[in-house]
Amino acid sequence: MRTKLSIATRLALGLPIASLAVMAHAEPSKGTFSEPFAEPTIIVDGETVTTSDKCVINAAGDRECKPAAGTLALLEDGRILYHNALEGTENVELSIVANFGEVSINDQTRVLSLDENDLPSWVMPTPLRGGANPDGNDSETLLNDTSLDGSIDTADNTTKNDGALFCADVIGLANGNIMAVGGTDYYSEPGVDGLPLGVAELEGLKNARIFEADTDTWTQSGDMTFGRWYPSTITLADSRIFVASGVTKLLKPVYPEDPINSGRNVVQTEIYDQCAGVWAQNPASADRTLPLYPRMHLLPNGHVLYNAGGQAFNPFGQGYDQALWNIAGTYNPDTQSWSDIGYAGLPLRLDEIGLAELTSTLNITNLSADQISSLLGDVINSSDDLLTSFDGFNVDADQLEMAVAGGMRGSTSSTMLPLKPNANGEYTDVEILTAGGVPSYAVLTNPGGYLPTDQSRIDTVSTNGDQIDYESRLTGSLHQPRWFGTNVVMADGTVMVFNGGNRDGVVGPGLDSPVYVTERFDPETSQWTQMASTIRPRTYHNTAILLPDGRVLVGGHAPINTAYLSSINLEDFGFSPNDGRDPSFEIYTPPYAERDDRPVIEKAPSALTVGDQFRVKMDSVDVDKVLLVRRTVMTHLVDGDQRAIELPIQSASGNMLTLQMPDKHSVVPAGKYMLFVSKKTADGYVPSVSAPITVVNTELQCMATALDDPMLTDTTDDGLIEGTVDGLLGL
Repeated sequence: MRTKLSIATRLALGLPIASLAVMAHAEPSKGTFSEPFAEPTIIVDGETVTTSDKCVINAAGDRECKPAAGTLALLEDGRILYHNALEGTENVELSIVANFGEVSINDQTRVLSLDENDLPSWVMPTPLRGGANPDGNDSETLLNDTSLDGSIDTADNTTKNDGALFCADVIGLANGNIMAVGGTDYYSEPGVDGLPLGVAELEGLKNARIFEADTDTWTQSGDMTFGRWYPSTITLADSRIFVASGVTKLLKPVYPEDPINSGRNVVQTEIYDQCAGVWAQNPASADRTLPLYPRMHLLPNGHVLYNAGGQAFNPFGQGYDQALWNIAGTYNPDTQSWSDIGYAGLPLRLDEIGLAELTSTLNITNLSADQISSLLGDVINSSDDLLTSFDGFNVDADQLEMAVAGGMRGSTSSTMLPLKPNANGEYTDVEILTAGGVPSYAVLTNPGGYLPTDQSRIDTVSTNGDQIDYESRLTGSLHQPRWFGTNVVMADGTVMVFNGGNRDGVVGPGLDSPVYVTERFDPETSQWTQMASTIRPRTYHNTAILLPDGRVLVGGHAPINTAYLSSINLEDFGFSPNDGRDPSFEIYTPPYAERDDRPVIEKAPSALTVGDQFRVKMDSVDVDKVLLVRRTVMTHLVDGDQRAIELPIQSASGNMLTLQMPDKHSVVPAGKYMLFVSKKTADGYVPSVSAPITVVNTELQCMATALDDPMLTDTTDDGLIEGTVDGLLGL
């Protein structure tokens, strides 16, 4: 069977598209979006003002605006933590490059609650803006004096914008708290003291801040060794937090005292101990060049996969080693070293031809003659495989499509599909869905192409101890190219993509058009189906998370100023609105949540650990699938811990299900989860509202557990609940 080339690929190759067939995907319902809603108040000059407007002019003549959800995190109690993005852009009058170092502001945070009738309410955390660097950040400037007139160091002349949460990565800790790692220090270098003019610089922060959900407060944790703007974090099997990439200085990454690390992202990696609250730098063997916000996933064998995706946002292509971002690789926490798998999406396997440490070498001239010969031979053989027949071009469609799909993908979601046990009950294989985003075309790694792709592929990673097999295949394409689409793993095991634009909104801010139509990916058919359309346009810094009842909260939209100038709104010409951030939210109700025959969980354990066999009391045992879904903590399309685990059903009797937890934390890391139980119908799986589950790592010294009060005992069943953990103290 031959696969037709996608629209984006045919356009890129200059091929006609008139002959392409358009297939309709009919479904009983596409779901619905609620009317948008937003916080009713704004803080102006220290006073709370009620208004339906986005912004209000303060006494100084500046705009004070409602925060948008540039980052979303689902808390254990069902509330939603979010923080602003690019706060202060509304006061740029000339150019964001010239003004933003002075007019930018540390981002506000909020906690949103929805009652049983979806009536929203808001709480303002303390401190409101996260509290980093109250005494100012120690900026790493190129010169001791960064002013144009030689009068002052303009990097340190304000503290209102050197501790921004924006561009940090956020991650859920084992006890349900949320940690923000890194962030932004804005300043001008050079600048003009007393005037909002200069050349803006963004510097990555060393801070790690923890939001304590019980008290709605931000506290400071230990600092990293390296300042990081756009880093990625992920929870390891032993509950330590691994951080990689980010950049210390974005626009002018030159460090006179550290020339080796100049001109590229941070290659050093670090580890955070949740109990001690401190960071430790990994050895040099753990270094790796990676794009900003690298897409990483924890594999069932405990290794970390880098899946050749990230944010292509180094504006002038800084990164002399960026070609290596095309190579997928894995990190082994035991050996604290990386191994290269191969060029992402293509059949070339570097680890099979003696080049598993290519990215660590950084210099291909250091390879032996045999290694170079082997590499070139494999590349030639792979190229020969493409030269079959496709129409008059003598190229096979499948192979050509895969070649275009290969390599580093910018501004794309990288989503782990639900993990499933094999016939022996073991979790060994992972499927990663990559769809949309900006292709690199093999050479344009950063900033990549301008037009996004509609291509969708699945990378399959099979693990057997430290042995890893990696292969890719194309799926059905998206119905339209999409840049910066946010993926959400749904309660029924499907994946939906929300929002985004039809062009790269970083290369040309405000010159893209929004994508309103959502799409749904079915892992069983590998096809995308168009679903309902959002109400509001949401392009850059849009967010979406799965709610405990299986619906999706959608928010965000905080674009960069139009063409890096001021907020020039070209919406009337068909472009994205650029008249300020959008503080509103919408709730998407998928078709399964519109039904009145959803299964009901009547009772479930509050806490579990690996290897537990446990019971769930249902209204009926007409059940076909059980998913344990980690609570989403999302920013910039990234949640390295986002995962769903299919739990095997051991037995179903009366109104009781007996289920089995995986036996390794590399499959189910400690943290906060939602348990969904589904039945299969002619329209697909219909899941229940979730039950909250805490997965406990009993070896984590700062977590106290008790095993003396099992969830329940079924007197009609011979078996008792084994090993159920009940009772959990904070870290």
